[in-house]
Amino acid sequence: MLERLFQLKAHGTTVRKEVIAGITTFLTMAYIIVVNPSILQGTGMDFGAVFVATCLAAVIGTLIMGLWANYPIALAPGMGLNAFFSFTVVGSMGYSWQIALGAVFLSGLIFFLLSIFRVREWIINSIPMSLRFGISAGIGFFLALIALKNAGIVIDHPATLVGIGDLKAAESLLFFGGFLLICALSYRQVTGSVMIGIIAVTAVAMMLGLVEYKGFISAPPSLAPTFMQLDIAGALDVAMISVIFAFLFVDLFDTSGTLIGAAQRGGLLDENGKLPRLGRALMSDSVATMSGAAMGTSTTTSYIESTAGIAAGGRTGLTAVVVAALFLACLLLSPIASIIPAYATAPALLYVAVLMTSGLKLIDWEDVTEAAPAVVTALMMPLTFSIANGIALGFITYAALKALSGRWSQLSASVAIIAVVFVLKFIFLDAA
Repeated sequence: MLERLFQLKAHGTTVRKEVIAGITTFLTMAYIIVVNPSILQGTGMDFGAVFVATCLAAVIGTLIMGLWANYPIALAPGMGLNAFFSFTVVGSMGYSWQIALGAVFLSGLIFFLLSIFRVREWIINSIPMSLRFGISAGIGFFLALIALKNAGIVIDHPATLVGIGDLKAAESLLFFGGFLLICALSYRQVTGSVMIGIIAVTAVAMMLGLVEYKGFISAPPSLAPTFMQLDIAGALDVAMISVIFAFLFVDLFDTSGTLIGAAQRGGLLDENGKLPRLGRALMSDSVATMSGAAMGTSTTTSYIESTAGIAAGGRTGLTAVVVAALFLACLLLSPIASIIPAYATAPALLYVAVLMTSGLKLIDWEDVTEAAPAVVTALMMPLTFSIANGIALGFITYAALKALSGRWSQLSASVAIIAVVFVLKFIFLDAA
């Protein structure tokens, strides 16, 4: 049955290889089951319900990817977008988490329609690479700021906006220790380095009496506090357009970039360098986002950590099915997840930030019309505490610079239209 379903021989793999690959991928991304609820609970959402929604969204998306698209790619609520959901859409803009979930659902629906009508390739190919790198780096800086804030390293200051916290505090020391441990283990290619770091910090905090042990295994918490609580009508507000666009845009490029990168690593591209069944893979992502929003979590996306499983030999959807099974088993671990403090998950955020900012090296720094928009995009995300603002100002800067430099041939119609829409938004909506 497995051979007929996943075509193991045709892909040069075995059940044993696929199982090992699935376990490897899971260990590299399992941190999301504690990090995501800890971020989203800041909106007033129930921690236990978000924990269950996180696990189930990962199970649904990864199963569809494995069984329908037959790719060894795992999905789960994405880093960066969960922070944007919590700290910007709800925290800064003042929308309820129900409306924010509605925006996530609508972005997933649009993503689904783009995949059906095959508009996705036109959008992906028309966006300049410099803006893509800038967006990724900006999300990294955004996560870094949140990590340092959660750990008490960066605090608000009335004169300089930000200042440094108490570095001698136990929480600060544990944060730095966790971050260094994660980086060192990652350098040594230890599987599950991020999760090991989170557990290590929590264990030390427990020994110091900073957190209280509440058990290891229990029945899953209730999903009722967040299940079907999304407010789609509220998300249709005109002012939410940029938010929906930000959710969609980041998910689109995260997913496409992850799929292509993972496929290259595993030799899954066809003779023309294209990814077979790309539509199915993208629709897996969009369906996972919509179902995740219905259950109570932010955007679900494909994880680049899937390349760890591919490196371990994973080549088919059986790898993804193994990952989904492990996420399902995690539903019993809510007591452990609930005691992990913010300064234990903050090192994971900062480590992910390091990975996301690495794309800056690929920008053409000799061409200021490419470099400047990328820098504006990357800096404005953390400084305005909004991924949407960073994307908007990056597009406006790119279009304006290309036009003023007389390089119209490098300015695509889609980028120009998006830039004009963002200008109108800042003039009419933000001024209202």
